[in-house]
Amino acid sequence: MAKKKKPAGGIAVIYARYSSHNQRDVSIEQQIEACRKHAAELGLTIIATYEDRAISGRTDNRPAFQRLMHDAEKGKFSYVLAWKSNRMGRNMMQAMVNESRLMDCGIKVYYAEEDFDDSAAGRFALRSMMNVNQFYSDNLAEDVRRGLMDNANKCMVNGRQPLGYKRGKDGKVVVDEPAAAIVREVYTRVASGELFTDIARDLNRRGIKTADKGEWNKNSFHRLCSNEKYRGIYIYGDVRIEGGIPTIIDDPLWYKVQEALRVKKLKRNGRHRPGDEDYLLTGKLRCGKCGGYMIGMSGRSKTGDIHYYYACQNRRVGRTCDKKNIRRDVIEPAVAQAIKEYCLTDDAIEWIADKTVEYWEKADRNLQLDSIEGDLVAVQSSISNVMKAIEMGVVTETTRDRLIELEKQRTDLKSKLALAKEEVVHVDRKKLISSLLLFRNGDIHDRQYQEDLFKTFLISVYVYDDDNNGHLKIVFNAFGDNNTVDLPIDFGETDNQSAFSDGAEKFDYSLHRSTRTKPSEETQVAFLFV
Repeated sequence: MAKKKKPAGGIAVIYARYSSHNQRDVSIEQQIEACRKHAAELGLTIIATYEDRAISGRTDNRPAFQRLMHDAEKGKFSYVLAWKSNRMGRNMMQAMVNESRLMDCGIKVYYAEEDFDDSAAGRFALRSMMNVNQFYSDNLAEDVRRGLMDNANKCMVNGRQPLGYKRGKDGKVVVDEPAAAIVREVYTRVASGELFTDIARDLNRRGIKTADKGEWNKNSFHRLCSNEKYRGIYIYGDVRIEGGIPTIIDDPLWYKVQEALRVKKLKRNGRHRPGDEDYLLTGKLRCGKCGGYMIGMSGRSKTGDIHYYYACQNRRVGRTCDKKNIRRDVIEPAVAQAIKEYCLTDDAIEWIADKTVEYWEKADRNLQLDSIEGDLVAVQSSISNVMKAIEMGVVTETTRDRLIELEKQRTDLKSKLALAKEEVVHVDRKKLISSLLLFRNGDIHDRQYQEDLFKTFLISVYVYDDDNNGHLKIVFNAFGDNNTVDLPIDFGETDNQSAFSDGAEKFDYSLHRSTRTKPSEETQVAFLFV
């Protein structure tokens, strides 16, 4: 198994919970031990543990969990480790909402027993899980969203606050004056034209930390200096309320800083150009002629309009390739449309659902139940042998102690088996299919939808120039050996419902359901649920 990429160190805590008084106390210790081992593998430093004993995960009214969230909002740590995601909540929705709350505080969550390696299968499993779970939870979490939106309409705190603000006793946003003074200082120095590196060096020398309790660097200022909350605007999702929170930066200083940022951006040179982050196929789009990467570029026409396109890196740098550029607004929706047509058909969705259910049933059975049940059978057999000896008159202190020991082992194993059965993931196949159908109905011109499709299903895209137009070779992140399709495409077409020419081959998904084609390991771990 490939090693998972480690974070660059950091401060972490452990959260552990078991559900009822019928479960053994040792289960908490086992969870902590597994988390400590995982933390060591990730290079993280554990500073504390939060333990809820004999408390159900059906509610968030858990003392240790509440302390964890409170300390998270204060920024006392950067990572949380738990044994499994269901330690964070009894069902997937609750666990994901709690994880989202931690993410809002800038905190990354790791699970000791649900870690994914850096292989193709692991990456696909992780991306698939994140995307599908998001659509799944969107259908289930409306009550949570309603509560958050109700808070927003009342200008109540939702999640972590930027530097300079904190949660008041009434749940509303108040000014954290010592930190607010730092914000005002930064704005004043940026407005005067002082370099970010010089400001960062001075703040670090004085021992002043960022909102994340880290060192300042030149990248620390962009988000801080463009956050409109400092003007007294409450912002949460689509909710925007003028005067909803106290003002830290007045409008004249705010607009002066925005102009300073604009000038800095125009003066910047090097690789990072405006719009670079909007090229969603970066790292996945390849030149069919030389095999090099196609990189995002932009240019301004004589009329002043900005055009975005992908260009072969070898052609741009070494002039060793004559591959034509391709417009971003053609290639990205075209690939998104191809993914919808070949990876989200009715048959594909049914197959994904089947493999997801099959995976979790097999995984839980192999990882937990079979092993425990085997140990239980062995203990029961030993008990039977001791009882036969007793029936034959072999009654000694040794046989008595051995019987007591075996009976204790049997009781412990039964408790462990009950706990393991409780932990088994049950994927609702119908709800999963409904979520995937909802996913399929997305708009291929929506940037976020394109990004979700690319992350979940796409390995690479090769683009070729033909005599008339061109064609694409798309490699999907699923379906084993039969994961590639070739699609003729009209590079000049802007409406991608018709971007594929009539010569596009039809992807025979039935191949993957046939006994003639054995699914690869990648497809067997396709959409993982926690």
